[in-house]
Amino acid sequence: MEEINKTANVRFFFRPFSADPTVQVVIFVAFLVMYLTSLSGNATIAVIVQINHSLHTPMYFFLANLAVLEIFYTSSLAPLALANLISMGKTPVSITGCGTQMFFFVFLGGADCVLLAVMAYDRFTAICYPLRYTLIMSWPLCVELMGGSLVLGFLLLMPLTILIFHLPFCNSNEIYHFYCDMPAVMRLACADTRVHKTALYIISFIVLSIPLSLISISYVFIVAAILRIRSAEGRRRAFSTCSSHILVVLLQYGCTSFIYLSPSSSYSPEMGRVVSVVYTFITPILNPLIYSMRNRELKDALKKALKKF
Repeated sequence: MEEINKTANVRFFFRPFSADPTVQVVIFVAFLVMYLTSLSGNATIAVIVQINHSLHTPMYFFLANLAVLEIFYTSSLAPLALANLISMGKTPVSITGCGTQMFFFVFLGGADCVLLAVMAYDRFTAICYPLRYTLIMSWPLCVELMGGSLVLGFLLLMPLTILIFHLPFCNSNEIYHFYCDMPAVMRLACADTRVHKTALYIISFIVLSIPLSLISISYVFIVAAILRIRSAEGRRRAFSTCSSHILVVLLQYGCTSFIYLSPSSSYSPEMGRVVSVVYTFITPILNPLIYSMRNRELKDALKKALKKF
């Protein structure tokens, strides 16, 4: 009972990046700029797809939903991270608040990974079965696939979050991170966490490796189909519809796999915090840039929208 009371009253704090207030302010400004850029970029993608009827296709439907997911994904941690940066790590967060942030972050991140696999399937269908594409990728199926991404993310990651926050936290309350990340929080528990670490690894493996395997299989068939196209222009156009997706997949899966699939014995808080900046702040900025720069239809829609203002 005493341990439960201690845990219930825990207030977590986040370790500052630097003890120098000036450096913290610089980092705060950088994070704020990245957050606002991510919000504006992804919101632009979502709005452009919504208002342009020519973009009302499955590919852009999934792209718009990816942009919305990125907005909520980054917003689940950015406000608290910014508050702690400007306060030199003196802004506390309750165990309930930490658990809530952790759940929404991993839930949306998991849904993001599944959605990238769905987008690979969409490209596979478009390139390998072009004549049957509209029949296969019907709107009811698109909605079901999008909903399935959210449901899978929820079902896989809610139990893990609950499991972690049933641990007793009664010693150090300083998280060596800028948000409530699972490995960083588990390091503060005053109990045996081997079961929790194993559960984290298994669920991370499922969330990351299975969608990545499906993406890889899809692209094996896509590449084979592209190579069978006789004209160079046809091959170029087919590849251009996939190249932006490949870049986003590499960014997303590369960083998250480094954090969640590395052996716990090799986990470095310093490296974990740096790599996390990439997939929490930088990748959500790059996604809309990659898609807008490498997709002609989206670029044309953006230019038309800008001319109206």
